[in-house]
Amino acid sequence: MADAAGWSTIESDEGVFTSLVENLGVKGIQFEELISLDPDTIRSLGTVYGVIFLFKYLRPQASSTSTSTQEGTPTDPSTLLPNFFFANQTIQNACGTQAILSVLLNHDTPTAENNNRPIELGSELSSFKDFTTGFPSDLRGEALSNSEAIRAAHNAFARASPFVDETARRDDDEEGDVYHFIAYTPINGQLFELDGLQQSPISHGEVTADTFPEKVIEVLQRRIARYPETETRFNLMAAVRDLRIAATEMGDFDALRAEDRKRAQWNWENGLRRSNFVGFIGEIMKGVAGGKEKEGGFDEWVAKAQGETERRLRR
Repeated sequence: MADAAGWSTIESDEGVFTSLVENLGVKGIQFEELISLDPDTIRSLGTVYGVIFLFKYLRPQASSTSTSTQEGTPTDPSTLLPNFFFANQTIQNACGTQAILSVLLNHDTPTAENNNRPIELGSELSSFKDFTTGFPSDLRGEALSNSEAIRAAHNAFARASPFVDETARRDDDEEGDVYHFIAYTPINGQLFELDGLQQSPISHGEVTADTFPEKVIEVLQRRIARYPETETRFNLMAAVRDLRIAATEMGDFDALRAEDRKRAQWNWENGLRRSNFVGFIGEIMKGVAGGKEKEGGFDEWVAKAQGETERRLRR
């Protein structure tokens, strides 16, 4: 995990995202994974504040433009309303939480786009937004990166590993794939792409709460089409009104119980994420190996395992 001064990578997972924002004091919202690019699926979730898109980042070449700017219209931040939140990404590994906040902090007041159901940010994020209102996007990014409360909530869901320091990757490190989070959300009648690696918000045209599902799917499909057909490593998460609230309002107690079971599963999975099982596995291996040595069949056991591995590789 990262040290106190760094930001760790986090998974694109509905339970992780939901618990992260709840730890920051946000109420009445959850995240739902979308397994298909289907507008009806988005519409079935009720009030949708935006989506978080995870994709393999293609580093821009000197002779080409970034994949993020091949469509849409960059918007001059000075033309946006003061309460519009957009921040440049100024530190590595923070893009997941930054994309989440790009949705949350733009839906804290009643609007037609959120069906007059604003997100209750809580004191921590409300204070952060008030403090950064009027800042240019680069200073907003610096303020976000230096927020101890937001960083602590983010790092609480980092994978526990004694071997990998996620903060050690250099910006010019060409080894391995790099993945990036961005947000799409309707604000003031426009569909905005909020990507901290861009200098400004990207507008994708007019949108309403009713047309948002179709519009955002069209934009995502065009973006995915830029990749080879063999590339399938994408993930899409919707920020929606807490489904338990909707179930309670409709008196659908079966749906409410299903949502409660899902929350319990998320809590269990998040507990596992914070645990490091390397030592536990090592002790099991030592115990098994010790038992085989006592039985006198250790070498035979190892040879059998090696033979099985070779057979599987050949197959």
